[in-house]
Amino acid sequence: MKLLKKIKVPTGEIYTAEGEKGVLEFLTVGDYGKQANIKADFLGITRELNGVPNGEIQPLSEKWVVTISTQYGCSMGCKFCDVPKVGPGRNATERDLLSQVAYAINEHSDVTDTKRLNIHFARMGEPTWNPDVPLAAVKMRTIVRRLFGHSVLIHPVVSTMMPRANKDCLEFLDTWCSVVKNDIYDGDAGLQISVNSTDDAQRDYLFSGNSYDLATIAGIADQLPKPKGRKYTLNFALADDSIIEGKVLASLFDPERWICKITPLHRTSRAEQNGIRTTGGYEAFTPYKAVEDDLKAHGFDVIVFVPSYDEDDGLITCGNAILSGKLPSTKYEVTEY
Repeated sequence: MKLLKKIKVPTGEIYTAEGEKGVLEFLTVGDYGKQANIKADFLGITRELNGVPNGEIQPLSEKWVVTISTQYGCSMGCKFCDVPKVGPGRNATERDLLSQVAYAINEHSDVTDTKRLNIHFARMGEPTWNPDVPLAAVKMRTIVRRLFGHSVLIHPVVSTMMPRANKDCLEFLDTWCSVVKNDIYDGDAGLQISVNSTDDAQRDYLFSGNSYDLATIAGIADQLPKPKGRKYTLNFALADDSIIEGKVLASLFDPERWICKITPLHRTSRAEQNGIRTTGGYEAFTPYKAVEDDLKAHGFDVIVFVPSYDEDDGLITCGNAILSGKLPSTKYEVTEY
């Protein structure tokens, strides 16, 4: 792999690199700390989030997030995501996957240790299409431990839209949950399913008809092993007209195995073109309150996560891709390699 470009933004860096099949994109990002940008009553973080101010991130030695691409582009066509503009989804190779993590870490040679390294398979592509992802997640432990030692807590996370055309989706998820999460990482790995709505018609629109209906997703979820460590996550990127009913969700997913995460709909070009937005979601807790209360009333632990404007304007957030032609609208610096 050969680095092509680094775009430094206030909360991290976005990289493009020549992979084995073309150009990939990945990023490294610092964290404000959970006391700054999440509300989670079950964790004792109970104050309402009325916006997250731009500010200094924690040192990478405290927490480090590396977000990598599992595909070159994406074929899901989600109405709120810019990645399909890059091109159709073609699987990154195992070497591509490992190299993205190694390069992201090596670009910060001044950081010799970190307490926690999150590796998100969530920049470009639908990870369940790529059968190399679980094995690569296992091999990444060796790379990271070689650099930081065995004390570092590594937390790999797969985020999936549950593509209906992928007949091997259950096999992938079972391997990820049984082998990667519960066995190799002893519970310190994550699975996140993008749901966004409990109304199938609305979901069909948002995911361009390419995601399973919710009942089918629940049927697949029921076949997954009981999560070791933290629960699995149902993610809701909240838009103004989102239909999210706790009663419907609880009838399909066991709150003992699943938590809910609510975020604003990130302000991607495609979301703006389609009029999908979370009005006030970056300034006030109002958009989240009723949904959070409803989900909690039906037994779910709920995390509300709100990024700062620097994070969203810096294109660090999900659904963005500088390879789609968009550049940060916050201050940034470009390095060509």
